[in-house]
Amino acid sequence: MKQTEQKIHAGGRARADLTQGSPAKSLLWFAFPLIVGNLFQQFYNMADSMIVGNFVSEDALAAVGASYALTTVFIMIAIGGGNGAAVLTSQYLGAGRYRKLRTSVSTALITFLGVSIVLGLAGQLLNHRILTALRTPENVLAQAELYLGIYFMGLPFLFMYNVLASVFNALGDSRTPLYLLIFSSLLNVGFDILSVTWLGMDVDGVAVATVMAQGISACISFGLLVKKLREYPQDDAGWEMESADEKADAGRAPLFDGQMLVAGTKIAVPTILQQSIVSIGMLLVQSVVNDFGSAALAGYSAGSRIESICVVPMIGTGNAVATFTAQNMGAGDTARVRRGYRASYGIIAVFAVVTAVILSGFNRPIIAGFLGRTPSPEALATGTGYLSFIAFFVILLGAKACSDGVLRGSGDVLVFTLGNLINLAIRVTAAFTLAPVVGVAAVWYAVPIGWLVNYLISFSRYLTGRWTRKRVI
Repeated sequence: MKQTEQKIHAGGRARADLTQGSPAKSLLWFAFPLIVGNLFQQFYNMADSMIVGNFVSEDALAAVGASYALTTVFIMIAIGGGNGAAVLTSQYLGAGRYRKLRTSVSTALITFLGVSIVLGLAGQLLNHRILTALRTPENVLAQAELYLGIYFMGLPFLFMYNVLASVFNALGDSRTPLYLLIFSSLLNVGFDILSVTWLGMDVDGVAVATVMAQGISACISFGLLVKKLREYPQDDAGWEMESADEKADAGRAPLFDGQMLVAGTKIAVPTILQQSIVSIGMLLVQSVVNDFGSAALAGYSAGSRIESICVVPMIGTGNAVATFTAQNMGAGDTARVRRGYRASYGIIAVFAVVTAVILSGFNRPIIAGFLGRTPSPEALATGTGYLSFIAFFVILLGAKACSDGVLRGSGDVLVFTLGNLINLAIRVTAAFTLAPVVGVAAVWYAVPIGWLVNYLISFSRYLTGRWTRKRVI
């Protein structure tokens, strides 16, 4: 049963609530900190490339770039897992079931801590084999392997940091993750500069800096989350217990729930795939770029870092739509979800215009900023070609992300997962097929086609309205 009072309170204090007010305003104000925070997350990741490119060498930039596609896969697994688990948390919040909310949070944290340890160990064992399989250029292989080895050691911090951020967002608090991202980004840049310019370290220095910044931020995030959860009521006022088990559990919030793990996994796995599609595609096409040598790899690495910043507003808006959908589905208001979805198109349209203007007009100086004082012509041409093409198509990614957000937030994950897999297939097939004919540009020519097909699949599912009948809690 749904609460009689829609507005959520905790400890007598009003909490962030996406079930009230103008859908457009609610989405915008919730999405803005998400977008700014994700921008800092990208600056956080980009700092390694800029510092080694300017203070070490172009080969060092290529080494970090060769590692970037793989590290992004793990980042997206962490973010996707957190977003998937957050659907449960958001719906429990919307329904006012605070004991279940606490258990869903602790279950997610315990699960992904275990997953991160397993993946970190696997990464250490397979590090060299993966880089070799991706045909990483010989002159940067050792540096890339060193960078990844250190990165895998800090994987539990990466997972906890991103899952905790997703939990804060699920609770309607997108500002705390923003502040933490700003802090960790500045901390990472400071550690990068200290390790490379003062201590004379190489790619190992920026890897250590990243792990240290993530570790400190994860510990602070966990402390703040524990404090926040204590503010919520200990009982589920307004909720009628539906079974003897629920009545027996009243007042208790177990740390781990197997049924929640199963329910969360059904959402999290497709969400991980959805969040990872772009990065998995980057990883697979990385081997195509690697065949063109370290100069092309350096230019592509710089371009892909800039692209990752440009798509942040689109991904952030899509994630806001997912949380908006989950809370309103928990509150039983599907009409409000539809209004929010329509409003999201106006938000992404503004971001798309700004992105097109910046990338089409300033792509050359932007790429040159990564490549040091004397960039090679091939690296510069690769990076500028990448950005000047992709500048006009990010609107497709935004439309796809918002459509995916409705399906993900409602727990209707099968169709949009299929769409993202088709998106991946298009990108990879085109890269391998066309690269011998048109050159390295084939890697990005197929990107807007994949986004468009993905959007049409998810949008068609949205139009059927079947997502409104999904039940997660």
